Amino acid sequence: MLSHGPLVVEEPLLNAGPVTQTTELSGAPEQDKQPDRPPRRALPRLPHRAWSVAAIAFVTIIGAAGFASLPGLLIDPLHDEFGWSRGTIGFAVSVNLALYGLTAPFAAALMDRFGIRKVIAAALAVIATGGGLTVFMTEPWQLILCWGVLVGLGSGSMALAFAATVTNRWFVAQRGLVTGILTAGGASGQLIFLPLLSWIVERHDWRPAAMTVAIAALAIVPLVWLLLRDYPSDVGLAPYGADGPPAPRPAARRGAARRAVKALTSASRTGTFWLLAGTFAICGASTNGLVKTHFVPAAHDHGMPVTAAASLLAVIGVFDIIGTVASGWFTDRFDARRLLAMYYALRGLSLMFLPILLDDAVHPPMIFFIVFYGLDWVATVPPTMALCREQYGEDSAIVFGWVLASHQVGAGVVAFVGGMARDAFGSYDLVWYGAGALCAIAALMSLVIRRGPNAQAAAATV
Repeated sequence: MLSHGPLVVEEPLLNAGPVTQTTELSGAPEQDKQPDRPPRRALPRLPHRAWSVAAIAFVTIIGAAGFASLPGLLIDPLHDEFGWSRGTIGFAVSVNLALYGLTAPFAAALMDRFGIRKVIAAALAVIATGGGLTVFMTEPWQLILCWGVLVGLGSGSMALAFAATVTNRWFVAQRGLVTGILTAGGASGQLIFLPLLSWIVERHDWRPAAMTVAIAALAIVPLVWLLLRDYPSDVGLAPYGADGPPAPRPAARRGAARRAVKALTSASRTGTFWLLAGTFAICGASTNGLVKTHFVPAAHDHGMPVTAAASLLAVIGVFDIIGTVASGWFTDRFDARRLLAMYYALRGLSLMFLPILLDDAVHPPMIFFIVFYGLDWVATVPPTMALCREQYGEDSAIVFGWVLASHQVGAGVVAFVGGMARDAFGSYDLVWYGAGALCAIAALMSLVIRRGPNAQAAAATV
């Protein structure tokens, strides 16, 4: 009989049916019963920290672009006050642009050695020093030293090689899109600073504008120091889109200059490097060197007010943001070589029409040029950076820094040649036509670039 005991007890439990009957068997008091509650809502997941780091980098690049936007506004005021030729002023701008590019590969290597925060904070301090000392200059060599050397070195350390470093360290997925967004920071800086600086130059002279740049550079330093981080592992995370646990922080790499030169030596043995460097040199010549530096004085030659011309240049920045972000999205999905060929061909076509569009007022055809050219302004950056990543892997940020150096050397040459051409011929027309022809050559060069060994791996991260 004892063997039947457990069966008698278990039978009601197995057939208990509704949960309420089981509750009653437990003997819980009536007053302890709790009414049914809706399930708790899951807390919204915060965005990956990589996006906040990208946001800080975006703000910093905005500042770098703003600092670089002032030289084009100084050509006429410095010419009027000191009597310096446009060629002399253009030479100082060319030094700025060349150092902007030549600093980039070494800055990328220094970021591996000392960290992103320290390098960017030091660069901002150098820019503030150069911009502040400019107000005391009386000789051309001082313009070359302050605005050419100091501001060039500082802004070059925050150039697109910085964007490449942040993207490579913090992102595995969506690299093309992030590259486009960070590149668009340059256009945003142009949009924010150009109208303000042109208004200051026209109303209060060029010295307050230079001091504005110096103060803005110092204001960004605390933001960088407090919020920017070097690696995802610093905050216990893996890069965005990566599988697996966080990778340990890599050891600091000594010999930054040696590593930058070694990366150049290795890359220069490949034909792809020279094609990328050549096309990007033409990119710089047809954007920073020509339009950013000489568009305002060229429009002013035709009777357009400086503020109106600077506002048009700022509007280019608006559409550049759209075009560059879209280019990053396209780069994640289409052949980067064909994208480059299309971008250069369209840019060259637009520059060929510019001489007949310049006038003393803004007309609809000029607005069409601004929109069309703006969409293409630096749309070349995401596919160029992607091709560097495909070809050169771990050293891609440094190699891209050297490619960027060619961009700025091209910009510097045309900034100087453009000023000389204006002094010699009294017009910029030949420079516009020459830049258009160079863009056609760049389009052909883009089509013969070979895909790199990391092309399939890069495509797999989309």
